[in-house]
Amino acid sequence: MKAGHLIPLSLSLSLALGLKLLLGSMTAMAYPLIGSEDRKIGRVEAARLVQDGVVEGREKVSGELLSLDEVDLRLLDKRDMRLPAADKDFTRELRDLLGNEADDYSLAVLDATDLTAMRYGEHNGTVARNPGSVGKIAVGLALFQALADAYPEDSAKRMDVLRDTRVVADEFIISDSHTVRKWDAQKRKLTRAALRLGDAGSLIEYLDWMLSASSNAAAAMVMRETLLLKQFATQYPPTQERGVAFFKESSRGDLGKLLEVSLQEPMVRNGIDISQFRQGSLFTRTGKQKVPGTNSYGTVREMMNFLLRMEQGHLVDEWSSRELKRMLYMTERRIRYASASALRDAAVYFKSGSWYQCVPEEGFKCGKYHGNKLNLMNSIAIVEAPAKERKLYYLVTLTSNVLRKNSAVDHQTLATRIHRLIEKAHNAR
Repeated sequence: MKAGHLIPLSLSLSLALGLKLLLGSMTAMAYPLIGSEDRKIGRVEAARLVQDGVVEGREKVSGELLSLDEVDLRLLDKRDMRLPAADKDFTRELRDLLGNEADDYSLAVLDATDLTAMRYGEHNGTVARNPGSVGKIAVGLALFQALADAYPEDSAKRMDVLRDTRVVADEFIISDSHTVRKWDAQKRKLTRAALRLGDAGSLIEYLDWMLSASSNAAAAMVMRETLLLKQFATQYPPTQERGVAFFKESSRGDLGKLLEVSLQEPMVRNGIDISQFRQGSLFTRTGKQKVPGTNSYGTVREMMNFLLRMEQGHLVDEWSSRELKRMLYMTERRIRYASASALRDAAVYFKSGSWYQCVPEEGFKCGKYHGNKLNLMNSIAIVEAPAKERKLYYLVTLTSNVLRKNSAVDHQTLATRIHRLIEKAHNAR
């Protein structure tokens, strides 16, 4: 059993061609490079130097080059809008893209290109599946809510806490194979490795590693810090010794209650139905042992509601919603759904998650994102295309459990088909 992210479908493309396209579009991507210098995210600083030609590396595609100020919330003027009822014709068009295996998919698309005539399509909108790493957006919301509760009128102080708090990896990270990019500014060297005990970074860097590289270890540390922030409020961060003592001296029952308050309550407070979308536990074995949680699930309808409320500035407040959207722009590299070549010039705000399992089967070879017992792949994306012009603007949430196919290639292919459908509707191609 493995957990991770999402990618595209091999609907009509051959597996070989799909893999070629997938690998060819895995370009690095980052939190807005221009204007984000004060965030001091090491990986982003390295990417900025590459883009400036100071150090060697791969430059970014046009869709990845929005400045910090250009990454903004697009539906602030529609703050009172709720998710529209599904349009029958649009839903049919989306359903047709899924082919004969449509029952194994759930898909929701909000086409907000024309703000005066938005269209919403939904197929299997209330089918719940494990969200995998998409659930990390709920962890991000929990952190921003805890920051706002501690400093309700001071967003600058919230950023100070994110940037200046030093986090040191402890047993909560065990175990995780995801690698993260670490930047040594003195040596001007960028390395990639899984987080290890004792690895240090700022709180915003751990948030970056959780969302950009989908590190489960980083997610566990972000949740650890969120619990401490909820507990100590303006006295956060405690000393390393005091933080360790808190988790050692607190009962598992009390920690479980604190997790519920820290992780589930923000969802409810911000208009998310946790009977339809919930991240219930930490992302590592040791984290779950230390802090008991519950199960996780998500529907495309409620994940769409999450994205909609973010774009409206309703997730905590405008500052928090905007910062969370910026974190989703900084995905380390465009993979799965976001790797579709049709999105090359688009700004893509993206998170994915996967979980696959295999059992012995004659003639079948198990592979990554290619399970025959379970093959979950989940994608959420906001697309603004072209990035600076936004002739097209739409939101997508997608989950699938199509066995014996490479689900990463699958989602990539479906991303292209959805984009072409939106282009056609607006004569924008």
